[in-house]
Amino acid sequence: MTNHWIDIRNSDVILISGSNAAENHPISFKWVTKAMENGAKLISVDPRFTRTSSRADIFAAIRSGTDIAWLGGMIKYILDNELYHKDYVRLYTNAPFILNSGFKMPGDLDGLFSGYDPKKRSYDRSTWAYAKDANGVIRKDPSMKDPMCVLQLLKKHFSRYTLDKVSTICGTPKDKLLEVYKAYATTGKADRTGTIMYAMGWTQHTVGTQNIRTMAIIQLLLGNIGMAGGGVNALRGESNVQGSTDHCLLFHILPGYLGTPSASLSSLDKYLEAKTPTTKEPYSANWWQNYPKYMASLLRAHFGQSADLATQYNWMPKLDDGQNASWLMLFDEMFNGKFTGFFAWGQNPACSGSNAGKVREALKKLDWMVNVNLFDNETGSFWRGPEMNPAEIKTEVFFLPCAMSFEKEGSITNSGRWAQWRYTAVKPPAPTDADIINELQFKVRKLYEEQGGVYPDPILNLAWDYGAKGPDGKVRHMDTHLVAKEINGYFLEDKEIRGTLYKKGDLVPSFAFLQDDGSTSSGNWLYCQSYNASGNNMARRSKSDPTGTGLYNGWSWCWPVNRRIIYNRASVDEYGKPWAPHKPVIYWSGKSWVGDVPDGGWPPLRKPDGTWNEATKLAYIMKPVGVAHIFGPGRAEGPFPEHYEPLECPIEKNLMNPQRINPVAKLFTGKMDQFLTCDDRYPLVATTYRVTEHWQTGVLTRWLPWQAEMMPANFVELSEELAKERNIKNGEAVVVSSVRGKVDAIAIVTRRFKPFTVAGSTVHQVGLPWAFGWATTKENDVKANNMAYSHPTFGDSSNLLTPSIGDANTMIPETKAFMVNVEKKA
Repeated sequence: MTNHWIDIRNSDVILISGSNAAENHPISFKWVTKAMENGAKLISVDPRFTRTSSRADIFAAIRSGTDIAWLGGMIKYILDNELYHKDYVRLYTNAPFILNSGFKMPGDLDGLFSGYDPKKRSYDRSTWAYAKDANGVIRKDPSMKDPMCVLQLLKKHFSRYTLDKVSTICGTPKDKLLEVYKAYATTGKADRTGTIMYAMGWTQHTVGTQNIRTMAIIQLLLGNIGMAGGGVNALRGESNVQGSTDHCLLFHILPGYLGTPSASLSSLDKYLEAKTPTTKEPYSANWWQNYPKYMASLLRAHFGQSADLATQYNWMPKLDDGQNASWLMLFDEMFNGKFTGFFAWGQNPACSGSNAGKVREALKKLDWMVNVNLFDNETGSFWRGPEMNPAEIKTEVFFLPCAMSFEKEGSITNSGRWAQWRYTAVKPPAPTDADIINELQFKVRKLYEEQGGVYPDPILNLAWDYGAKGPDGKVRHMDTHLVAKEINGYFLEDKEIRGTLYKKGDLVPSFAFLQDDGSTSSGNWLYCQSYNASGNNMARRSKSDPTGTGLYNGWSWCWPVNRRIIYNRASVDEYGKPWAPHKPVIYWSGKSWVGDVPDGGWPPLRKPDGTWNEATKLAYIMKPVGVAHIFGPGRAEGPFPEHYEPLECPIEKNLMNPQRINPVAKLFTGKMDQFLTCDDRYPLVATTYRVTEHWQTGVLTRWLPWQAEMMPANFVELSEELAKERNIKNGEAVVVSSVRGKVDAIAIVTRRFKPFTVAGSTVHQVGLPWAFGWATTKENDVKANNMAYSHPTFGDSSNLLTPSIGDANTMIPETKAFMVNVEKKA
């Protein structure tokens, strides 16, 4: 989230799409309700009429997989009617930037941008460059009238997204689209703000990143970024998804979003040269110029002062150049026999993974697997699941029970970037994850010490000072506070900074004090300030709100540097006056910023007399050009979003352009990667979603009888019209199938789904939860695990139906739009 949960109450218009916040983020919906009590309008855009939709002022139904089309239509509506915040767009975005004349767009090139290579299925982005003057500074047109400036190119690109065409693609009536557009575009007024609340319904597509980009463009056009009640706000799937991502959950990043080294970056100097951005823009803060400080401090956190920084960099793991180690790729490699072992830690990929049948087959190829979890699950017991013969499976499985989150102390970082400290509620009956990792680290290190091995240096030099050690050198019990302090960082030698002497062993006050010479450590530069001389700032619990806008800056701690709304210097005009004076985020007092922690202490763009302030810096400090990207040249499939159909869809061609699917999405072609589109055997669009009663794949809830009683069975929701066609009655058992697999479900015949009219044809859509699995479906399975359980659930994972394909940028799987059939169970 660029903003935070409480800030939703400051919105004038709330758009919820790609999520069902009322049901899946019910606590967050409290703040939606507060905003509505203050007069805000709520818009729900969803394939299904959800609990969120039932509370909305406006509901519009949309076919899954067509978000860029309807959002692109909103961009056209805003531009055609000049409803954008002109001053914000001019000052704080790259709309005035001029592109090179060689840049071409999908309207010119049959759905492609210039530079496409069909053999490589990728782009040469050299034509996507800005025009520059003799000094290397980007050419700009403040009037934004130059035909090659970003704003004019944006207008040209989305001029094709007419109301008629969008309605035909999405299946949404034109009057409903117009109602949504008119309501949300009102937030282009300087003193009004709108926010977007989205979740996996937008991200789990082959164009997931571009879905978010399209909405970000809308927010920038309307001046909603950096503002109270604005922002682009992702609703995370559980309370620490944000924190785990911050601390390098994904293969391509290190903690704090530093890039994972690749093999060709063979030295620290090469790595820093490649990763540290430079800029010729005179008023850009280019905050990432501090990259060397953050990387040096991370190396010291990992390895202490055991060697010089260059040597420690060599100890870091490297990706092969071009290597893709994302989720889909890992299980594809596993399926092809490239892995011998696998730690399934706090996850259940046999149910959560797209094309789950392939995942289960992949697990058979392993020599061993360690499953760390609270309860038995479909991954740990895959070998005894449906269509499995244990006698033919070589995989040796080790199940390690562990403590629940409420049984251990530590922090969680929520969607709004608030790091909040939790204390142990009850003593756990099993070890914590940290203690299991500690045991593993000690055993591996001991093996290297006693037997040697390939490249032992990284293991033997790993810093591991997380608690008192026994005579054998092993940490007896992991002290979470020491881990948190290491993440914050220490001074490793005496250092004088800005006239203040910091002693060796002092905690670093904030990331502005980190050094590039190896004299400081920090396990994650973004969290530097979370635990410093003031104490554990994540444990703060002040309920004071001096600004009255819900910042509550004394409650917990928020990265970066306790800034509650990022890019907040864009919430003011050139003179530092708030665009929305009745709900200011910050304002310039004449000497300093007041309110939230500003994105840097530089003064406003202009002095009171109207002259340019040479001491200023532009508001978007993380961007080397200093402004936000309406034109985004870093995306794989193009610098502007373009509508492409999902891998599987109900129409034979893309109605927007000749390219049916994302032209750079990676295609899997193995024997278990089948897909069919526009096939009469699978004529129904399907999507998946969560339910309030179960947690993720249900591992933590399906074993609980009261949860299972409330939500006992896998189900499929279908419209009354489709049910009538198929002669299916409410409550009947049905089989839902795709070309990849099938699942049993209970039919819920409902008015929540309605048929769509797409390209003149009727298209039906159905929906299934993904909270079920076979491990809790039979009494004998329960008894075999000695569980006192009276309400077994029914049905297997709906991900047995979903395809092996992902977003072209992130590789997140496309589980929200695919094709199925629904038939009565024989």
